[in-house]
Amino acid sequence: MTANEASADARAAIVQASQLLFTAGVMSHSGHGNLSARIDDDRFLLTSTGVVRDLRPEQLATVTVGGDVVDGELGPENAEIIHMHSVVYNTRDDIAAIIHTHSPAATAFAVANASLPCRTEPLLRFGQAQTVPVVPWGPRGSDLSVKGITRVLAEQPGTNAVLLGNHGLLAFGPDPVATGRLVIAIEESAAAELAAAALGGAVDFPPGALDAVRAGMKAGQH
Repeated sequence: MTANEASADARAAIVQASQLLFTAGVMSHSGHGNLSARIDDDRFLLTSTGVVRDLRPEQLATVTVGGDVVDGELGPENAEIIHMHSVVYNTRDDIAAIIHTHSPAATAFAVANASLPCRTEPLLRFGQAQTVPVVPWGPRGSDLSVKGITRVLAEQPGTNAVLLGNHGLLAFGPDPVATGRLVIAIEESAAAELAAAALGGAVDFPPGALDAVRAGMKAGQH
C-alpha cells in the first residue's frame, strides 16, 4: 500500500468512526471531539477543528509524532492538543487510533475524578477489561497534562482509555472504528454505573468473567 492509499484509508476510517459516535448518541451537545489515526510509524492524521459533527475527509491534517504539522492546517483549538495524541502513539506501538470526546456520562466520572470500573460486558468485549483510570487535571494539551497521561499509561500499560480529570475521555485502539466502539461501550458503562447507584450500586463481575467472554467470542468465530 502506498502512502497516499494509507492516508486515504485512514481518512475514510476516521470519518466512519465519527459518524458512528453521533449515530450512537454518545457525543456532547456541542459535537466537540478530536480523532486521529496513524498513517505510518512517524505520522498520524488529526481532525483540524474541535467540532466533528458531519466530519469530512479533507478536515484532517497530517502531523508527525514529534508534533509538527506537515500537511493541512489545524485550528487553534486543535493545535494545542497535538501532544495529547502524540504521547499515546509514542508510548504505545500497538495503538493506531485515538478519540477524545466529552461524552456526558464518562465526563461525569472525569469531573468527579472517579475511575470507571469494568462492570459491563461491552467493556470486556471492546478492549477495556480493567478500570478506566483518571489522569489528574492539567491545562488542555499542556506539559502537565501530557506528563500525567504518560505516568498513568506507565502505571496501567494495558488500559485502552483514560479519563482526563475535569475534562473528558481519551480512548485508543487498533483502528478508528474499533476505538469508536470502545468510546460507546465506555459511555454506556458510565451511564449504567450512575443509574445503578440509585439501586444500591453496581456489582463487580464474578471471577473468570473475562475468560468466559473470550471463550464465547472465540466459539462464535467458528
